[in-house]
Amino acid sequence: MEILAPIFGFFTSFILIYYLSALNRSNLFLALFFLCCNLIVLVYFGLHFSNNQFWEAIFFVHFLPLSYIIGPLLFIYVRTTISDNKIFKKTDWLHFIPAFLILLATLPYTSLPFDKKFEIAHQIVKITENYSLNFYFVTFEFILYSRSIHLIIYAIFSFFYFRYSTKKIINTYGIVPTNHLIINRWINILIIIQLLIAGNSLGHMTTLYHKFSVLGIKSTDLFSELYFFRICGGAFVIQNFILFLFPKILYGNISYQVLKENEGIIEEIKSSIAKKVTPSANFENLDITLNPYLATLPFVKKGFSLSQMSFDLKISERVLSNYFNKELSKTFGEWKNDQRINYVCKNIDEGKAKDITIEAISINAGFVSRSKFIDAFKDRKGVTPSAYIKGLAEKES
Repeated sequence: MEILAPIFGFFTSFILIYYLSALNRSNLFLALFFLCCNLIVLVYFGLHFSNNQFWEAIFFVHFLPLSYIIGPLLFIYVRTTISDNKIFKKTDWLHFIPAFLILLATLPYTSLPFDKKFEIAHQIVKITENYSLNFYFVTFEFILYSRSIHLIIYAIFSFFYFRYSTKKIINTYGIVPTNHLIINRWINILIIIQLLIAGNSLGHMTTLYHKFSVLGIKSTDLFSELYFFRICGGAFVIQNFILFLFPKILYGNISYQVLKENEGIIEEIKSSIAKKVTPSANFENLDITLNPYLATLPFVKKGFSLSQMSFDLKISERVLSNYFNKELSKTFGEWKNDQRINYVCKNIDEGKAKDITIEAISINAGFVSRSKFIDAFKDRKGVTPSAYIKGLAEKES
């Protein structure tokens, strides 16, 4: 029955390739990723569940390079999913250097006659320690450890690359990419499964070479060979089934592009950025959004920044920056100080600043120091705050 699991996985890979389209060419790399994962499941079946010398001779060592391929394929899939450029670049071959080196390192075993491999397989099945594996420039222990660490590195790197690229898209266009929720959920699940597999494999290897205990429980019980094959093999199989919960991804009719239903808006924004002009219609909408926001006096808070304003309004920093620079012809810092000085003058004019010091006024307006407040006030009103208050008092008298 166990053999049905990798067969189902191969079927999944076939579906991904069969429905491959220009809309989602990244599924080619997902199909290759699933193909490698299910070959590894087949190896697990041959090494553990069969307990057969013939299968052992076939699977032992030969498929080790596959463990160094799934990490790069995961990253390339993530990159091409969120990128307009969905091709395999020449530099991508560099990701597969570790797999090639492991292939070279294992040549002393893989080049052996089959009867010699069968003899070694017999010793493994009988659980003896009398066999030896002579690899080039690395040990068998190094390969078993490094394959897990290699996958962990690529899984973490893929996670942060996806987050960084998504944030960059949102900051550039001010719009969340289409299908973000679905693709974000799928990629996160895929990465978590790889971390589970790699972590379990790392624990099992540590048990083999460095036995230890956790809370009185022996490592051989925590990471036994039975658990290792079941968890790793099971996780690879589960990800096959999970993919069927995301039919849009499975059948390739989903895209992570920003522009499918917002193409006109984005092209307008792109054009305006290139011309260093933002569409006035967008600015009018922004003015409408800003008015109720400014009524809450966010600018009087210390540390009020463009990023905070972007977060509050759910508008990208780039759009806000263009608004200040192109529409208002000033920086965000200048605009912020304008708001603060207008707020101070309004309070002074309404008599709300009587009997308090200049320093207290500056603090209430959000300035970090008295001197910066005075400089900003003088730049805008032509007089110091004290002179402004004095002049107002003389007018009233």
